[in-house]
Amino acid sequence: MNISLENKKALVGGSSGGIGKAIAQQLAESGASVTLMSRNDNKLRQIVSDLPTEQGQEHQYLVVDFSDFEGYKSLISKFFESNSVDILVNNTQGPSAGNALEKQTADYQEAFELLFKTVVFTTELALKNMRENRWGRIINVASVSVKEPLSYLALSNTIRAAVVTWAKSLSTDVGQDKITVNSVLTGYFDTERIEQLNTKKAEQLGIEKSEVRADMESKVPVKRIGDPKEYGYLVAFLASDNAAYITGTQIPIDGGLLKSL
Repeated sequence: MNISLENKKALVGGSSGGIGKAIAQQLAESGASVTLMSRNDNKLRQIVSDLPTEQGQEHQYLVVDFSDFEGYKSLISKFFESNSVDILVNNTQGPSAGNALEKQTADYQEAFELLFKTVVFTTELALKNMRENRWGRIINVASVSVKEPLSYLALSNTIRAAVVTWAKSLSTDVGQDKITVNSVLTGYFDTERIEQLNTKKAEQLGIEKSEVRADMESKVPVKRIGDPKEYGYLVAFLASDNAAYITGTQIPIDGGLLKSL
């Protein structure tokens, strides 16, 4: 099966590292022109310069802060004044870790703006061109915690669940326009985010970080943490014509971690 995204334009959030970077790289390798977004100008500049261009791709980047919703609105609106995209990958940095007793109402509001409002607003802007062209792919980076909540990620559990149900609703409204909307439920991947969470957990438990990772790996049926490249392969497929009949789904990529159906 050949996955070709030639002549397609993609916008990928949180793409200066980890899963977002892997997605951007795979989309570019499949022929798409990619616009990257994150807070780190230096990293973005380097990644863009390294992306393949053999199929005539033209890559660019936006320096944005997803945690500043008003500032983000202004920047992304200006981008869409002169740009359009065929593939939108909604991905941001995660909110702070902590259980439900540690979080206050204000924390949930901040997480709502970070994880939900940015996704909905960006999608609204992207949909105009997708509907006119009668082709589009919206892919949300979510988490396995929307099915089996993780006690130390109360904010992420709550708001990502809202994103997934919103995406399901949207998929029924835009399916007739040949636009698919899917969410990927992320398990454990070898990223900076996992390192940060493991560090905090090790401090709380008074153990070595290596013990936390070993315990994490033991819980995954395939007995390892995922490689971000594997995530990129799935997203590239969902972004292609090969996945035209897949929409409104929540697809786990977790090495079998989820125990629920």
